[in-house]
Amino acid sequence: MESQGHILVVDDDAEIRSLVAEYLSSHGYRVSTARDGVQMRNAIKADSPDLVVLDLMLPGEDGLSLCRDLRARSSLPVIMLTARRDEIDRIIGIEMGADDYLGKPFNPRELLARIKSVLRRTRALPAVQGDARRLRFAGWTLDCVARHLIDAEGVVVPLSGAQYRLLTAFLNHPDRVLDRDRLVDLALGREATPFDRSIDVQVSRLRQLLGDNGREPRIIKTVRNGGYVLATAVERLDA
Repeated sequence: MESQGHILVVDDDAEIRSLVAEYLSSHGYRVSTARDGVQMRNAIKADSPDLVVLDLMLPGEDGLSLCRDLRARSSLPVIMLTARRDEIDRIIGIEMGADDYLGKPFNPRELLARIKSVLRRTRALPAVQGDARRLRFAGWTLDCVARHLIDAEGVVVPLSGAQYRLLTAFLNHPDRVLDRDRLVDLALGREATPFDRSIDVQVSRLRQLLGDNGREPRIIKTVRNGGYVLATAVERLDA
């Protein structure tokens, strides 16, 4: 059977690691496991995975810190596992750069579905209309090949997969109001659920990255009862 991808499962519970590894392996994935941050970093260095399933509660360095560190270094997709039911933990996970999250206890079939969805989005990140290689807007340049931002001084700013998808959604639809449901579909690849604040967190995080004042934003503006709109001109280069 051809491998569907390489998944790294990071959890301090040996039973969960074994269960998830066995289930994913039976569905064609190659699986590595780690019990903490040290083993996780060693596993990534030895054989870079396609996606990391990362538990929130780990001994030593916790999952949020590890996710933040991963996101600063790469766009490697992360699905966060959390035993906590508090919505704030899920929001923080998204803020740290997780591509998705799943609460414990979970059905392995649900985790498999989330993995397939995240990998599908990651492997087919949205192309920019007109096949532009770069997009210039508000003093920034988005490199659509390398999928990173470049500021006015030429400094490269890495983007997570979700940040890239969200930004390209706005850049593909300048001056058009995009409601939250549409943005969740475009950026996160799933249907919005009632009281789901994940897209608002992603927009806030993107604003911070762009230096856009959340109270008086110039680039991504909030439309009351409507959603968000990119309120700046977009120049397409190398089309």
